[in-house]
Amino acid sequence: MAGVLVAAGLLAWVLHDIRWAEVSGHVARADWGFLGLAVMVATSTFLIRTWRWQLMLRGADGGRLPFAPLWRAVAAGFMANNLLPARAGEFARAWIAGRQLPVRVSTALASIAVERALDGLVVTGLMAIALATPSFPANARVGGVALHSVATSLAVLFGGVLVLAVVVATRPAPWLAALRKVSHGLLPGHWADRVTRIAEGLVAGLAVLRAPGRLPGVIGWSVALWVVNAASFGLCFKAFHLDVPPEAALLLQGLIAFGVAIPAAPGFFGVFEAVATVALGFYGVAKDHAVSYAVAYHVTTFVPITLLGLIALSRLQVRFGDLRAARAEASE
Repeated sequence: MAGVLVAAGLLAWVLHDIRWAEVSGHVARADWGFLGLAVMVATSTFLIRTWRWQLMLRGADGGRLPFAPLWRAVAAGFMANNLLPARAGEFARAWIAGRQLPVRVSTALASIAVERALDGLVVTGLMAIALATPSFPANARVGGVALHSVATSLAVLFGGVLVLAVVVATRPAPWLAALRKVSHGLLPGHWADRVTRIAEGLVAGLAVLRAPGRLPGVIGWSVALWVVNAASFGLCFKAFHLDVPPEAALLLQGLIAFGVAIPAAPGFFGVFEAVATVALGFYGVAKDHAVSYAVAYHVTTFVPITLLGLIALSRLQVRFGDLRAARAEASE
């Protein structure tokens, strides 16, 4: 409910003084060739996510997992993020992987958490490039806070999470032993055992952080993912004839990536449009023009992965309603 209220409030702010004739004019004059290319490039990032996840995640026997089941889990997970609240797709993705492959749901979920920390660092780094260029106004603020301070705080946050994860992944035994002792001291036996099993699965998902043969590849795929995603924003700039520098795509991407982390309605509608309007406003883009860009990009990139996810779900013979059970399954 909170997400729906946030989305409604942001949409009301974005749309309250919009001149619809201007918006429709920008859409009518858009270059649909560039927009179509932007959509294809944005959709290709889900393949990159799958290749990265294949490198990160290992089965119970330590073996490499096949691409196709991982792709179905990725597609269905992001479809669920688009159609269900509270980022349910992250749990759905891990749950679907656990149904198809010899991997624990908690292990898959921990690998997704590592992804998110890596993504946060990469996105913050790319956003810092935009903030350092002469085209960006040095006094730009969001909610009264300088964007440079926001970027620094986010880098520290995600860096700290990764450092902690590396520490736990490198020497998991003492951490698991301490958790086992505390949980058995505070909880009934069956609940303590359950907490321990979940923790063991989560630690297994951190294994890539102590795998020097795989970690550089995971970092490389993470950088490639967000550079390609930024390129899709840049192509859409051309589609809507926006007179902004290329690095604006890095700032827009960063603010959207962190903006959708707040409570939001399914598909992040409202949050996406509001953040895009603010980000483009830093470069002098009029609100009507920014809204036409944001709505067109959001809707056209929303559709392909949602359809691909529904197709993947049908091939798995999983009902959409079953995805609601994914969060509970992750705690098994």
